[in-house]
Amino acid sequence: MYRRILLSIFVILAGPAQAMAGSVVIKLGTLAPEGSVWHDALLEARQEWSKITKGEVELRIYPSGVLGGEAEMVRKMQRGGLDAVAITGGGLPHIDGSLDVLNIPLLFESHAELEYVRNRIAPQLERRLAKRGFKVLTWSDAGWVYLFTKSPVRTPDELRPVRLWTSSGQPEAEKLFKQFGFNVVPLPVTDILTALQTGLVAAIYVPPLFALLDRSYQLAPYMTDLRWAPLNGATVVRAQSWQRIPSQHRDALLAAIRGVARVVQADIHRAGEEAIVEMQIRGLEVVALDSAVRAEWHREARAAYPSLRESIGFPELFDEVVRLAEEYKKNNPGGAMPGRTTQP
Repeated sequence: MYRRILLSIFVILAGPAQAMAGSVVIKLGTLAPEGSVWHDALLEARQEWSKITKGEVELRIYPSGVLGGEAEMVRKMQRGGLDAVAITGGGLPHIDGSLDVLNIPLLFESHAELEYVRNRIAPQLERRLAKRGFKVLTWSDAGWVYLFTKSPVRTPDELRPVRLWTSSGQPEAEKLFKQFGFNVVPLPVTDILTALQTGLVAAIYVPPLFALLDRSYQLAPYMTDLRWAPLNGATVVRAQSWQRIPSQHRDALLAAIRGVARVVQADIHRAGEEAIVEMQIRGLEVVALDSAVRAEWHREARAAYPSLRESIGFPELFDEVVRLAEEYKKNNPGGAMPGRTTQP
């Protein structure tokens, strides 16, 4: 199960051509490889769509990044060569920069808080996407991103001299880490293992499932117990493509793909925690943080928010996300700062 989930860890779901006469084909691109849990879910959604429409609508899936990376797939969708994409928080800002507001570090303390905020901010984000000609089929996430290092790291000062991997093609993330004073090295995700092996980097921030199944934890065997941020994502379809689907089917198709998303989402969350336990059995050391150190990370993140707010470029949305997160915390007191000790 772990391997199937990891293979699509950077894809959160997926939800203009003609097939046979009278049918509508929705072409969807995703990085999720064939055989992954997300690809299997898409196959299930495809079956549901075919059943609901009696074959009138076909969800045609292009997995494994055969149509390119997330940025390239977004460009193809914008040009009309692709109907839909299933991408992560790193790819979503290529559609609209406002979607970066869901990636604020050390803001969210639980899945429940994230869902509370996302459910309330989603209508605003969806209206922005609608103006650009796109419709969101699903919102989701692939769990929490943690820091994995070659030597134990507890405080921000201990991390600053360490060469920290960051994903290339995400300038906002790189800029944010530099604001923290971190020594970042932008590289493709595919270069993580080589970079750790050669010493080019000594720290990475990835979901536990990724660390387990690509075995990067063996090269970076210390995990700082701090939930840096959720790995958000969404399935987005061109509005023109969605309108090609007969109107009497749209609500049912939307409900079907969202139902699949909910089931897979729960599996991802459970597997993320199980992956940490499995890595500990194999030698991973979870670096515990006391409340004072957690507060230090939290203060440093908050100090960077004004600059991040400006660089994202959507201050009102940024403020609303932060306000909603604080509202949830106020109404649900007693939660810990981001870490594994936080309740799901």
